[in-house]
Amino acid sequence: MEKKFQAIYDLLAKEIQTEKIKAGKLLPSENELTERFATSRETVRKALQLLSQNGYIQKLQGKGSVVLEQDKLPLPVSGLTSFKELSRSMSHKVETCVTSLSCKKAHGFIQQVLQCEEGAPVWELHRLRKLDGEAVIYDKDLLLEELAPGLTEEIAGDSIYDYLEQELGLSISYAKKEVVVEEAQAEDKAIMDLGSYQQLVVVRSAVYLEDTTLFQYTESKHRPDKFRFVDFARRTK
Repeated sequence: MEKKFQAIYDLLAKEIQTEKIKAGKLLPSENELTERFATSRETVRKALQLLSQNGYIQKLQGKGSVVLEQDKLPLPVSGLTSFKELSRSMSHKVETCVTSLSCKKAHGFIQQVLQCEEGAPVWELHRLRKLDGEAVIYDKDLLLEELAPGLTEEIAGDSIYDYLEQELGLSISYAKKEVVVEEAQAEDKAIMDLGSYQQLVVVRSAVYLEDTTLFQYTESKHRPDKFRFVDFARRTK
């Protein structure tokens, strides 16, 4: 027998898909849903949690649950694609803003994530990605300076991967990625256009060359209403 919260989820998801409940609108409150479905508040919360997990709603502190657009921009999880390459398929005005670029010596966290020698020169790069004028991605990159000599803000504002592959002749091969949802920090709120959103989807990547050299560590923070993360999975036996 189908669980009650699953039935509620299925019905609400269908109403969102058919735009009976339109994107940008708030769902009825937990109390209203409890009355509508003649069930407990806990059951309603389970259904809402499932809607949130599957990208139908975003819970806003003190406001309730807002319905998300279902035409979010797809970002590949398994692929290794530059933002410039992704932007070519977007029907949005895309802009990259370099907020800082500096060369530091590797110590502590930097040395740990890049697995390099202590004191090795490392580029620290921060960039904002804007869609239609809204700052919705905040990227922080660490790159080994010896593999990216001559890096400039102009290059970083265009495509680092084009520079490394086409100008320097390096072969970028693969990455190890971690995708998590985290609370937005004060820095994120100050620099990104988050509105009422309190959480971000964070993708952390360690990127390797063809010879297995780890040369880049990236932390990329995304506003949750703008993107969906896609992957292709094949069953193995």
